[in-house]
Amino acid sequence: MTISKNMSKILSLVLALTMCLSLGISASAAEIDTSGGSGSTPVSLTTSNDGLGEDTDGDGIPDGPGTVTPTKMSVVVPTALPMAMSDDGTVVTATDCKIINYSYGSVRVKTVTISAASDWNLTAFGPKSSLASEKVDSNKLGFALSIGGGEQVQTANNDATQQLISAPIDGCYMTGVGDTSANSVSVEYAAIVTPLSNTVSNTTVANVVFVIEWNT
Repeated sequence: MTISKNMSKILSLVLALTMCLSLGISASAAEIDTSGGSGSTPVSLTTSNDGLGEDTDGDGIPDGPGTVTPTKMSVVVPTALPMAMSDDGTVVTATDCKIINYSYGSVRVKTVTISAASDWNLTAFGPKSSLASEKVDSNKLGFALSIGGGEQVQTANNDATQQLISAPIDGCYMTGVGDTSANSVSVEYAAIVTPLSNTVSNTTVANVVFVIEWNT
């Protein structure tokens, strides 16, 4: 017997719906056979892939029970922290950098680390005058950072890698996506750079790593 393509699609859809229904959550029952009797009913929870089966072969039909997974984390951090240095040594930074939590649950910034890029060196952050005695093209960068209006943290020495935040502090906490008033925090930063004899454009001078975790 020959089955048309349309009929085949209909059969596949019916089969998919049937399998989805068969994966529905079922409840068990406890019998009470005396007046005033009671039954203890535990409330159980399973985290799953939308409560449906997983389609492992891509045919649109669930193949089995839903995949057991924790709540999905979805947080966006700045892809770049741009800076521009004027000819008098003043460094200007972006004012619209944010960390945004698109997850259902609240999160926090666990740690922030900065590492100097190749041919660059970190130094203690301070007024730009603190670098006035440095040689031109010594490629030194002092960096400071504040998250969510919290305490400003900064580079403190010449180590190539420095941890700016070692544990969550005020300003590092974000609510879940349902609360749009507090599910994002600003990232404010400042820098000082030693004088340069040549122009540079979009040169990477350091890398900042944000570690995000659930607010448990």
